[in-house]
Parts: sequence; structure tokens; C-alpha cells
Amino acid sequence: MHFFLVFFLHDYIQTINLWLYSFFVALFFKTKSKGRKSIMLQKTIGIVLHSIKYNDTSNIVDIYNELSGRASFLVKLPRSKKSAVKSVLFQPLSIIELEAEFRPTSNLHRVKEAKSYYPFSSLPYNPYKSAIALFIAEFLYRAVREEATNPPLFAYLVYSIQWLDEQEKGYANFHLVFLMRLSRFLGLYPNLEDYHNGDYFDLLNACFTAKKPFHNSFIKPEEASRLVQIMRMNYDTMHLFAMSRVERSRCLVIIIEYYRLHLPEFPALKSLDVLKELFD
Repeated sequence: MHFFLVFFLHDYIQTINLWLYSFFVALFFKTKSKGRKSIMLQKTIGIVLHSIKYNDTSNIVDIYNELSGRASFLVKLPRSKKSAVKSVLFQPLSIIELEAEFRPTSNLHRVKEAKSYYPFSSLPYNPYKSAIALFIAEFLYRAVREEATNPPLFAYLVYSIQWLDEQEKGYANFHLVFLMRLSRFLGLYPNLEDYHNGDYFDLLNACFTAKKPFHNSFIKPEEASRLVQIMRMNYDTMHLFAMSRVERSRCLVIIIEYYRLHLPEFPALKSLDVLKELFD
């Protein structure tokens, strides 16, 4: 009798252990499966803003993409010519098509594949266009921080980059027009309906005023009229507006100061000196 009782208890304990083991194994795979489901492998089109070395095998690249707005991606450095990701793709303002693992719980996504969406014909090979591209990429990296999809802004950026690449001449004012029109998408565009000839432009309050502001963040009527001129330009008409290099350089300084006043922690731009040196 004692023998059968011991045997029964032993068998019962084994059954419980086996059940517990099965339960935890199932729980483990279920959790793992949920983790995998949360990682979405998706394709999108993006514009390269900034790239920095992460370690010996990877770079971190900031890309403004059609799917999720601005995002950071971990890009493995290619080890062979057959690699699915080429480093040359991630130059400033390059428009690429990428497939990446989007992780909802992480700010860093992994790029699996990437290829050129719009092959440049002149932008990387023309020193003036390259300087403009470097400046605009750095500006966007500092100014556009929203991590949400914005189709109008994305369309504007793609159109502007392609226009610059295709244009053979008449693009000296491109960066000025680009920056002023960009302010529309960031909610910073001044109201031109309030402008009258001889007005000051209040940089701090983003408005034109007949009276001189009580603070120092304003521009005088002569320069204010030049800013209005830039606001009325577009890519196709800007070559009709004559501006000297000194005027162009001064307008750029004013526009950057305007952004700096309205965007928190907006730093000095390293590429600005290169741009000024080339165009001066």
C-alpha cells in the first residue's frame, strides 16, 4: 500500500512539473511572438538629413521619411559589394527608398535594404549645388523635429531637391526662397497682408509694423522690403529678381536669425560659412 502511494505521488508531481513546463514554454513563445509582431518591416521614401558614426560597423542616420516624419535609423556599414545597403546612398539630401524595421518602443530603427529613389544628375558634382545641399540638410536637421507624418512638407522637400538638381542656372537665390517657403510648413510664415511700404519687420513677433519696435529684434524698412521681395518669389520666377551678393548674404543672415528666435535651441550652422565663401 505504501509503495503504491509513493508511486502515485511521484507520478502526480511529474505531471504537475510537465504541465508547468508546458505553460511557461507557451508563455515564452507567446511573448516572443508578440515582440516580433510589434516590429513592423515597412518600406518608405526618405530624405537624408544627417549621418554620424555609431561604432565600427554601423552609422546612425537621421532621415525625414514619408511614413513617419523624422526618424533615426541604424545603418550597417557594407562589408561587400553585394551588400543590400550602400554607404554612398546616405549623402546630404539624398532621396532614398528603404525597407526598415520600425520599432514602436524604440527611437532607433534598423535599415534592412536601401536604394536610390531619385538618382542625382548634378547636385553632388556641382560645388555650388553641393554647398546649398549641405546647408539645407543641416538646416532641416536642426529645424524639422516633428516625428509625425506630414505629406505636404515631404512633397515640398522632394520637389525642391529635384528642382535644384535639374536646374542648370538661375538658382543663386534658391536657399533664400526655400527657407522662406519652409516657414509656412512650420507655422512661422509672416502675414504679408499687413505690409505697407516703409514698414519695419518685427522678427520677434513675426509681423510688419509702421512703428519701430521697442526691442532690438527687428529690421529696418529697406531690408524689410527686400524680405517681402523674397516672400513673393518662387523657384520659377526668382531669377527675375536682381540681388547683389551682399544683399543675398544679408538676407540669409536675417532669415536664420528669424528662425533662431522662433525655434528653441537652434544652434549656429557649420555649413553656413562654406555657403557664404562660395557665393561671396
